[in-house]
Amino acid sequence: MKKALSAPTVTVSDLPALQRRTSAVLIASQILGGLGVPIGIALAPVLATEVSGSEALSGLAPTASVAGTALLSLPLAALMTSRGRRPGLVLAYLIGAVGASLVVLATVVDSFPLLLLGMAGFGAGSSANLQARFAAADLAEPDRRGRAISTVIWATTIGSVLGPNIAAPAGRAFRDTAIPETAGPFVWAAAIFLLTGLVVAVLLRPDPLLTARALAPAGTQTAANRSLRAGVAAVRASPMARLALVTVAVSHTAMVSIMVMTPVHLGHHGAGIQLIGLVISGHIAGMYAFSPVMGWLADRFGRLSVIGLAVGLLSCAALLAGTAGSSHGRTAAGLFVLGLGWSAGLVAGSALLTDSVPQPARAAVQGLSDLTMNTAAGIGGAVAGVIVSQWSYSWLNVVGACLLLPMAALALRRVLTKPTAVADGASDEASDGPAEVSLSTGASDKP
Repeated sequence: MKKALSAPTVTVSDLPALQRRTSAVLIASQILGGLGVPIGIALAPVLATEVSGSEALSGLAPTASVAGTALLSLPLAALMTSRGRRPGLVLAYLIGAVGASLVVLATVVDSFPLLLLGMAGFGAGSSANLQARFAAADLAEPDRRGRAISTVIWATTIGSVLGPNIAAPAGRAFRDTAIPETAGPFVWAAAIFLLTGLVVAVLLRPDPLLTARALAPAGTQTAANRSLRAGVAAVRASPMARLALVTVAVSHTAMVSIMVMTPVHLGHHGAGIQLIGLVISGHIAGMYAFSPVMGWLADRFGRLSVIGLAVGLLSCAALLAGTAGSSHGRTAAGLFVLGLGWSAGLVAGSALLTDSVPQPARAAVQGLSDLTMNTAAGIGGAVAGVIVSQWSYSWLNVVGACLLLPMAALALRRVLTKPTAVADGASDEASDGPAEVSLSTGASDKP
């Protein structure tokens, strides 16, 4: 049966080709966006220290970026809910370009408040990259959502690994100009965000979210079912959705809190911008390069198994980085494993969240998820600067490891209660994987 869209009419038989096209466009946007976002990760603490003159405030610049990502999550989710994925992603990249431009202006006029405002806008680029993973899942089969999400996350690897390493040459291009070398890479980031927005605006058609809605059962796609209130209600009604929300938030917070202060820690031990860029590149490779493995594991062995893996990897990362001292190699190894743990948590948590709520409420729930994870990470980033300035980088890693305890406890509780729930005939919210009607076959993915 055909369902009409505002775009060309799509049938379920068209879905495989449409999913491949959607994935290709999202992969291209992630590669481009990945060139811009890591520049802020690598240089924001350094710029904050230079402009403010205080190392204690160095964590506020990346925190402002994370806060901007969080603040934009719900407005972007609301826009996507009403208009589709494409307008929300395009707007996010445009805001990111404006933010990067403000960062450059702030360094020229030596204004710390303007720098924070610019970093908040810059965070919109991260918001777009994060939301793209859910766009990849809109048309994916339930038993392939982990791989669909992870493939788009993986695409960020190329740009993210190259991004920090072009920071130094991009900065040198502005030598002997009014723009400081450390701000030069943000000019590059602004141009990249504009190009990425253009790619999404032109090529992401038909819109994957609107297509999924058009193919959903009649009567389910009401305004009330798509509201933020419906999203909150869906999370409250599903233990698995709550676990997914905690997993994504804790994994992201632990990663951001440790990662944002690593450039400052390396600087204390004589590392220059080139070495800092290499360490951050290795960290980002851990975040993105192995995400297809995490997606395959989540689809093959279940979301809970990969959440447990995330706890183990993040704990190991805190141990390595926290005991590194002046060893740049040990710090780099810790940051790489930190990226792996983040990847496991984000992929498994995002897939579990999508599995656990009804299709009409998904966009709202996904926006709520990004709001929660980035708000928590913003607080974590701000506190991280204080912890390092007052105590040490080692203590920061201890605190990061302690953050994992609630996530581990909730996951263990679901593992222990799952057999009973399934035996009692509970729905998919008590199980460790998708159990819903397939778009393409109409068959249940679980007996």
